[in-house]
Amino acid sequence: MITYCQRDLSRGLYRAFNVLHLKHLIRVSVRMSTSDTAVGLHVIPARCYFDETVQVIVRGLLPKQSVKLVAEAKDDKGMIFQSSAVHKASEHGEVDFNRSPSLGGTYIGAEPMGLFWSLRPLTPHNKFTWWDASKPLLVDVKVVCHENPGHVLAKETHQRHFMKEGIQRVVVTDGKIRGTLFIPPGPGPFPGVVDLYTLGGGPSEPRASLLANKGFVVLALAFYRYKDLPKTVDQLDLEYFEEGIRFLQKQPKVKGSGVGVISISKSGDLALSMASFLTGIKAAVTINGCCANTLFPLKYKDIVIPALMADIKKVSLTEQGLLDTSKAMADPTANENLASVIPVERAHDCNFMFVASEDDMNWDSVAYAELAAQRLRDSGKENFEIVRYPKAGHFVDVPFMPFYPSGIHAAVGKVVAFGGEAKTNAHAQVDLWGRVQEFFRKHLDTDYAQQKAKL
Repeated sequence: MITYCQRDLSRGLYRAFNVLHLKHLIRVSVRMSTSDTAVGLHVIPARCYFDETVQVIVRGLLPKQSVKLVAEAKDDKGMIFQSSAVHKASEHGEVDFNRSPSLGGTYIGAEPMGLFWSLRPLTPHNKFTWWDASKPLLVDVKVVCHENPGHVLAKETHQRHFMKEGIQRVVVTDGKIRGTLFIPPGPGPFPGVVDLYTLGGGPSEPRASLLANKGFVVLALAFYRYKDLPKTVDQLDLEYFEEGIRFLQKQPKVKGSGVGVISISKSGDLALSMASFLTGIKAAVTINGCCANTLFPLKYKDIVIPALMADIKKVSLTEQGLLDTSKAMADPTANENLASVIPVERAHDCNFMFVASEDDMNWDSVAYAELAAQRLRDSGKENFEIVRYPKAGHFVDVPFMPFYPSGIHAAVGKVVAFGGEAKTNAHAQVDLWGRVQEFFRKHLDTDYAQQKAKL
């Protein structure tokens, strides 16, 4: 029999137990909520230049906890790019991108800069565009629960700058030429470089500004579809590019021994033509260019180089349903096309770097590089080097530029495949960046070349 006293005691103990249990639940709830604020995301340094690496570290996680890191950025066209990586924390609750491999997301493996080069457009087939190098790119990075992506544990905004302090950015409207001039701080003189970008004709301010950071005066030269330049062209005039060279050479901070040219895609054959017909060019870098003049006839005074054209019947489809134009260009070695081949042997005091991606699906860059090199060999010249990148695609840009495997081709007007594998392409961009700087210093900076010779 239970007495009233025992019954009251039982009720009291029950109430006490409930109170203690409730207090325990409150303590657990507080601990769980404060653990989120204890999670620290560190992108080190918080601001850097676009071609520099960062260290990404997450601390304060539970041992072996799975988290997802998401990066997001918006380009100058308003296109949103995103990337992600799934990581498992160490026994100490830490994720360090230098050691911790990504287990999923937009890339796999230990890639310290993976969140940046694997940024993908939310609207497919868009290229990352940045017109004004004076502005930094803002990249929002956040850590979320792997099982509940809406639960943000930590976030940070990282700034990636294009121009060092003291770099002058000058919009050029001199005579006929249009573009942007980047001048390093200091008395100089510095080696000068003309930067030509791809089909479309606009300037590439990111590459030009980053080269200026390294001690070059760089003219990012537009040649159509920019400001008051023609929106369409049926012929290009080499005298326009000659005017650009003369403008660069007249700059007070430019060394007078000759300038360089860096180019990609369609502008590759323009760079070869400039070196072959114009004076004052001592070094030319062509990235996945052609050995023949392509798409538009090229005029220089009383000379006209016909255009090597594509055969639409040779365009095929990839497994993903994208256009493959890699076999579409006419054969430059065929008798009827020999007049379009650029006579690079005419270049008097110029050295060439031919860069060719082996998975270029725009056209056969490797074959074109070999043909240009053979033409120089046949003339008794060895003033060139060939750099080949397996599994890289058509667009090998500055380090950590988001991968661009497909997009609307300016000449085709439809979405085409540009080839490449994202991680390999990213590594190629880093490797080439160092090679380009060394190449230009070697051939444009006599003081640097003499110092290297003494070592």
